[in-house]
Amino acid sequence: MDIRPLTIEGAFEITPRQFPDDRGVFAEGFRVDHLAEAIGHELQVRQTNISVSTAGALRGIHYADVPPSQAKYVTATSGVFIDFVVDVRIGSPTFGQWDSVRLDTVDRRAVYLPEGFGHALACIEDGTAVYLCSEVFNPAGERGLNPLDPRIGLALPDGFEPVLSPKDAAAPSLDEAADAGLLPTLEDCLAYTRSLGGTRAAGGHR
Repeated sequence: MDIRPLTIEGAFEITPRQFPDDRGVFAEGFRVDHLAEAIGHELQVRQTNISVSTAGALRGIHYADVPPSQAKYVTATSGVFIDFVVDVRIGSPTFGQWDSVRLDTVDRRAVYLPEGFGHALACIEDGTAVYLCSEVFNPAGERGLNPLDPRIGLALPDGFEPVLSPKDAAAPSLDEAADAGLLPTLEDCLAYTRSLGGTRAAGGHR
């Protein structure tokens, strides 16, 4: 299993080793011990989400109040997706920036994003994505940003015609959310990560 840091510090791309034979393919999709070596603590999975999407669906940008927010480990079990990790933490040196990973059933990659990060998923080919989440869904703490906000500038594939939920379409821009005090701070995110017992905090000094 190869774990590669993304350009937004604290987020990772995970590529499993695959073992094909005449019966099919076997791969380890998630290893708590290997991930813990990268993030500094064990990811405690408290909820699993199954998201079925048609081509063109754009979900997000979603994030949650810190604490406790929700760390996510996302992979595709069918279809093709572009997974976006967005830094929405006030005070972060990469605030407003993003990185992306292609999720499919060829490389079977996954994405890990820690608490306080923004997340969006663009469906390229009809499929299903599975989320492992560190906390159960808390409607009162859920937040969103408009995924088409030009300030963020997510790079959607050529010819992609995004289909948004009414809620996502009506979500504020990054600047509007910042002005309204709706975004987490880098300091709060780092403090919460340290409270999980890790020796390294996402976005902190190694």
